[in-house]
Amino acid sequence: MLKRIAMISEHASPLAMLGGVDAGGQNVYVGQLARHLGALGYEIDVLTRRDSPLLPETAEWANGVRIVHVPAGPAEFVRKEDLLPHMDEFTVNALRWCRRRRYELLHANFWMSGLVAAEIKRALGTPFVVTFHALGRVRRAFQRTADEFPDQRFEIEDRIVMEADHVIAECPQEQEDLIRYYNADPARVTIIPGGFDPTEMWPISKPLARISLGLLPDEPVILQLGRMVPRKGVDTAIRGFAGLRREHGVSARLLIVGGDSDVPDPVTTPEIGRLQAIVAEEGVSDYVTFVGRRGREALKYYYGAADLFVTTPWYEPFGITPVEAMACGTPVIGANVGGIKFTVRDGETGYLVPPDDPSAIGERLAHLFRHPRLLSAFRRQAIKRANDLFTWERVAHGAAALYEEVLAAGEPARREQAAHLAVVDRGFEDAMRCLHESQRRLRTEILDAAEVLSAGFAHDSKLLVCGNGGSAADAQHIVAEFVGRFKATGRRGLPAIALTADTAVLTAWSNDVGYDDVFARQVEALGRRGDVLLGISTSGRSRNVVRAFEAAARLGMRRVALVGGDGGELRDLAEIALIVPSTDTQHIQETHGVIIHLLCELVERRVLAGRTELRRDVTNVRGLWQDGDERERRRARAA
Repeated sequence: MLKRIAMISEHASPLAMLGGVDAGGQNVYVGQLARHLGALGYEIDVLTRRDSPLLPETAEWANGVRIVHVPAGPAEFVRKEDLLPHMDEFTVNALRWCRRRRYELLHANFWMSGLVAAEIKRALGTPFVVTFHALGRVRRAFQRTADEFPDQRFEIEDRIVMEADHVIAECPQEQEDLIRYYNADPARVTIIPGGFDPTEMWPISKPLARISLGLLPDEPVILQLGRMVPRKGVDTAIRGFAGLRREHGVSARLLIVGGDSDVPDPVTTPEIGRLQAIVAEEGVSDYVTFVGRRGREALKYYYGAADLFVTTPWYEPFGITPVEAMACGTPVIGANVGGIKFTVRDGETGYLVPPDDPSAIGERLAHLFRHPRLLSAFRRQAIKRANDLFTWERVAHGAAALYEEVLAAGEPARREQAAHLAVVDRGFEDAMRCLHESQRRLRTEILDAAEVLSAGFAHDSKLLVCGNGGSAADAQHIVAEFVGRFKATGRRGLPAIALTADTAVLTAWSNDVGYDDVFARQVEALGRRGDVLLGISTSGRSRNVVRAFEAAARLGMRRVALVGGDGGELRDLAEIALIVPSTDTQHIQETHGVIIHLLCELVERRVLAGRTELRRDVTNVRGLWQDGDERERRRARAA
């Protein structure tokens, strides 16, 4: 296993306080990725410029992660726009350190770090990957004369794209820009987004968050949080907020978090002075609070206290703050640019608006405040999207897989292992996607199915289960859990029969009559009105299972199908069809196994609840039977 990585981040140290001109998303990215790679067993050194005489050469930071302060220029703050002349010294000292440590891979962050990594590769042959965090040509197109980086940046970025072993794009827009503006080889560009840490950002009680910040409990609150620089478009957010109050009559408060000091100071952060003038011009000074810089530990309270988060930069290579806001359950009104249009789902976790359109911001804010149920739905969906796609753990696994791929390219044995590992990773990832989507779609249907099974047992009815191949094994599996036990001890055995288990009946009827009717014959022999038939079929089209359901319908049995794909014929024959959203037989069967265990646990909970609840279940199931009978009568009339 790969062990030793140097992450180069010349101006963005994980130790920096966030919110200032040169301390933002890149600092978070480097620090969190390093920490989570360390948790996976890697040894990570973060090489960053020494910008204070008080800093030691090295500092142990987290398990497996060390910060290395590389001398380059004066030991004081230097704007990143002015750092290029000091990169030769940074390279000399970083190269000296790399000769001692013998890293297996370099991960450069930003274009100047990419230049350092390219020089180290030339000297030592160490492969490197790069995350740009922003592209010079794209930045220049948006900022024009406000972009103060030297023109040499473009030539240096061209070289880095050519010499890097792989380039990490943080979103699809950046991947497109790399190919369009830098002629990057698509095969050497991989999208790995930024993320959030669920142990650092999570939904907390809104009243608690507001009390902790001294905010009114019922006042609508809008949050803008990030670096105080013009391209972040905070002025657009302010004007949109003013329009919300003036044109839509919503009495809200805007919190603006960020800056170079804990107290908002136009002297230390000139952008704050410009923004305060805009606040006064818009006539909302009493309703806008400049908070100043805040530590990471405090940010979840600001995200949690806000009803909505607004971020409208001119351009944004990725943007971590929208992801953090969603993780805390705060929907986002974001500019339809760069990474934001990747992380925010328009009409699902928030809204996307043009990057310089205050009226669109005001309108979208007003719409959500007027529709609290929609706002509540956006909150739930924001939390889910952030946790499904953008955790740092997921990001670290993606980066680790890429590192192995890069190293395997030059080592045949490692390349073969990487190919095999790719099969393993792909299998797990596809299975997890199927499980996540099934969880999203089938939660209530699983409860409905457990209700039918539980009520049937409460009424002393039988459960008959059938399936073919792997589904036959699943049928016997669930029956074994019901007749025996799943998790609970001391409960009675539940009357369940696997129709797949009687080999004498199966072979005799199949030989004498035909396999298509083998389960239907058993249903006719064993089933009674009120019994339950559970059919398991990955396609929903297994002829013998379909005919068993037809026989069960004639007998007045309840019918539950566990299927995949489009549900097949069983979808219409079953009263409850649990349809796994996949066409891959393997992943359907894997998900069936999870659902079977959930049904076992839910039914056991009801059985152990006692006779009182079971009697209530009898009443419930009679209602289900009556509903089912009415459906059958309607179906017969229609036929």
